[in-house]
Amino acid sequence: MASRPVHFFWLLDCSYSMQGDKIAQLNYAIREAVPEMRSVAEGNPAAQLLVRTMTFSTAARWHHPDPVPVEQFTWQDVEVDGQTNLGEALTLLSRELRVPPMPERALRPVVALVSDGVPTDDWQAGLRALDATPWGQKAVRVAVAVGEQADRGMLRQFLGDPELEPLNANSPKQLAAAIRWASTVAVRVASGLEGGGGPRPGPKPGPSVVTDDPDDVW
Repeated sequence: MASRPVHFFWLLDCSYSMQGDKIAQLNYAIREAVPEMRSVAEGNPAAQLLVRTMTFSTAARWHHPDPVPVEQFTWQDVEVDGQTNLGEALTLLSRELRVPPMPERALRPVVALVSDGVPTDDWQAGLRALDATPWGQKAVRVAVAVGEQADRGMLRQFLGDPELEPLNANSPKQLAAAIRWASTVAVRVASGLEGGGGPRPGPKPGPSVVTDDPDDVW
């Protein structure tokens, strides 16, 4: 049987509040997670893992505009610039989750949102656009809250399931753990290797992801 695609989307906050150690650690964490994503894909030959990245700051832009098989995916560092226009990013993503361009026959996509602040545009309109698409409704959603100033209320609404919570990343170690978790467990859920529950099935963060490290915080 031919493999079915799993589309994985990184949505990355690259506003000025992410400058310095945060953006450096984000680039490092995703780069280090790519081999683990490949390992998960190798363990499920019935699914083809395809990766894309979008950044949002004053504008939303595709960093990796085309779906790339994870075996060929090479991380390219992102940089900070401007505000936090999440609504534009969600609207741009919603256009890719329609049918077409998404195929009707696929496994649930994964949308991993990483943010450290408060959106500066109409993010709720963008979320409505995402929720209005067939694959947006079915997506496995993961949210990573970077630092104490992240808008956790917004991230909970993005998750769209009262049983789910954002992954807290209040230190470089926690960010690395959250990125690794999103990159592997969420893919396993989407491809059917692990179960999920609730109205929008998806992963539930475990305590090991959010363990505080008082000596290593932002």
